[in-house]
Amino acid sequence: MIESKAARKKSADKTPSSKTKKKRSASSELSKEQLLRYYKLMFTARSIDDKLLKMLKQGKASFHIGTSGHEAAQIAVAAHLKTASDWSYPYYRNLAYCLTMGMTIEDAMLEFLAKEESPSTAGRQMYGHFGNDKLRIVSQSSPTGTQYLQAVGTAMGCKRQNKAEGRSEIVYVSSGEGTTSQGDFHEAINWAAREKLPVLFLIEDNGYAISVPISEQTAGQSVYKLTAGYEGLIRYDVDGTDFFEVYDVAKEAVERCRNGEGAVLINAKVVRLLPHSSSDDHSKYRTEEELAEERKKDCLLKYEQYLLEEGVVTPEELEGIQTEIKRQIDEAATWAESRPDPKPEDVEKHIFSSEPVPVEFEATVPSGAPIVMVDAINKALDEEMMHNPKMLVYGEDVAGSKGGVFTATRGLTAKHGKDRCFNSPLAESSIVGTAIGLAVMGYKPVVEIQFGDYIFPAMMQIRNELGMMRYRSAGKWKCPVVIRVPVGGYIHGAHYHSQNIEGIFAHCVGIKIAFPSNAADAKGLLKTACRMDDPVLFLEHKFLYRQGFAKSPEPDEHYFLPFGKAKVVREGEHISVITYGALVQQALNAAKKLEQEDISVEVIDLRTIIPYDKDAIMRTVKKTGKVLVAHEDTLTQGFGAEIAAFIAEHGFMYLDAPIMRIGGLDIPVPYNPILEEAALPNEKKILDKLRYLAAF
Repeated sequence: MIESKAARKKSADKTPSSKTKKKRSASSELSKEQLLRYYKLMFTARSIDDKLLKMLKQGKASFHIGTSGHEAAQIAVAAHLKTASDWSYPYYRNLAYCLTMGMTIEDAMLEFLAKEESPSTAGRQMYGHFGNDKLRIVSQSSPTGTQYLQAVGTAMGCKRQNKAEGRSEIVYVSSGEGTTSQGDFHEAINWAAREKLPVLFLIEDNGYAISVPISEQTAGQSVYKLTAGYEGLIRYDVDGTDFFEVYDVAKEAVERCRNGEGAVLINAKVVRLLPHSSSDDHSKYRTEEELAEERKKDCLLKYEQYLLEEGVVTPEELEGIQTEIKRQIDEAATWAESRPDPKPEDVEKHIFSSEPVPVEFEATVPSGAPIVMVDAINKALDEEMMHNPKMLVYGEDVAGSKGGVFTATRGLTAKHGKDRCFNSPLAESSIVGTAIGLAVMGYKPVVEIQFGDYIFPAMMQIRNELGMMRYRSAGKWKCPVVIRVPVGGYIHGAHYHSQNIEGIFAHCVGIKIAFPSNAADAKGLLKTACRMDDPVLFLEHKFLYRQGFAKSPEPDEHYFLPFGKAKVVREGEHISVITYGALVQQALNAAKKLEQEDISVEVIDLRTIIPYDKDAIMRTVKKTGKVLVAHEDTLTQGFGAEIAAFIAEHGFMYLDAPIMRIGGLDIPVPYNPILEEAALPNEKKILDKLRYLAAF
């Protein structure tokens, strides 16, 4: 922990004279033009809040969340940042910050009215979810705290580029004090402080997380105190209602950040002059006396008083400025109301990239020496790291001679350097969150979650951030991260090393999912994933890593497989088995045995879950008229239910028997081998189902 001189001075600087000196130290370097610019930004943000609340009451929109009371701290920090050069991860109260960085009044109105031309979301998100690709304001969302790890990821990229290219870019990220209770905040602070990353954390402490006061939220009632234990973190504690105090501190903080001294946190005590949002009534938990005291601390009134007392403007000039700003806001509102709404036919746009993957699929035939799946994955990673210098591989235990707990990343650090294949903290949300931040600035993170069973701390980052970034920004932002995840049972891994997760994550829109059954497919699909412009969850069955039956001739470096193309691994006439992963071989074994009973079974390996090959499914349904859908995951809500529903809806007229499913029992996978065998599908269970279908 590095405690700044400014922070240490603050507790001693309590007299009016010392505060006046601090104001003068900032204002002495600011010209009249600058002082008026900051006032206009402050008054504009406040007046936009006022206008939007009026429009809300008129029924022109359905949601508002305000910045009133926070303006000075935001503008004072933004004053030292470089528009379209530095990166920003603002939160929903950061209207004043975004205006300072280049957002316009018209932009704000378009956002509020959810118009098609709104630069942040094109009407896809509620007001307050700022974003602008031209200004490097990364698309923001509603979950509190997810932005912190993403900002750290972008700061990781900035540090690399600053060093390599002589740049001095930094990253801004903010939230209220309530959000600092989230684990992602502490994971972000830990990583940023340890790595001395160029990231500035602005905590806008208004004392309330909606209705919960800081006394019920934060140890010591201070985020500044709370973060004292993070060695290497440069911290400041300021009066966020005093523009000049924040301006001075922010100047020093930004300089230290740019100079490579490390991550900086500014804790700014502000006031919230409005309810949490238009959905809140703060009179239910705040007294009128308390609110009256807060209004006395209004940063806008303080700044106006300074301008008048110092003779920067006359009362008449101030009134003229205010009148002009209100006129501009009224005109912008009228203009925005006339702009087009989003088109209903565009509602499905921007889930995935519309651009084709820049490779030729299946241009070669696998013909190398036989290779096991885990080594094929290793080769794919190696080849793609050679192809793309911005591809980074990281996760728990992946670096050095360890090379991952299954050796999938063995040798990559030695060959490509410790700055391209490195270990992460033992924190799944950190792995995915930072990967998103790297990906939005052009890197290709290919990260590993050590076991599928432990991916769930990253669920918020995956479900609400990774998969939604492109859609919520109407295609202006993307984060094509690849997440490699070992999954599955049959290894005596018990409850917490045997889980299958494809059924859960298939519900997460915007993420493609691969689940190969053999070495060649694993290599071809992983190489494609590394070239795709969309996020990919790449599931690797641990049981298959070194199985002889999952071996295949190694494909060369030009072998790519398309997502959404199934493979007929065995032709048949009487019954179809539609499957993937570890059950492909089990189905093949069962099909071979049924040959002796004159039952011809066709086996389809889906290879990818999202998208899945609907055409291949319909072809086999029409061909055999009888279908068994087989997967290892629990039967209830397993992905096989989606396939069965698709067949029932689109292929019912071709069926000669009920659609059958086989999956794991609806229980955790037990440790004892006898119990594990009872819990999971196997060749014998598949045979029984196929014989039942054959009897129809």
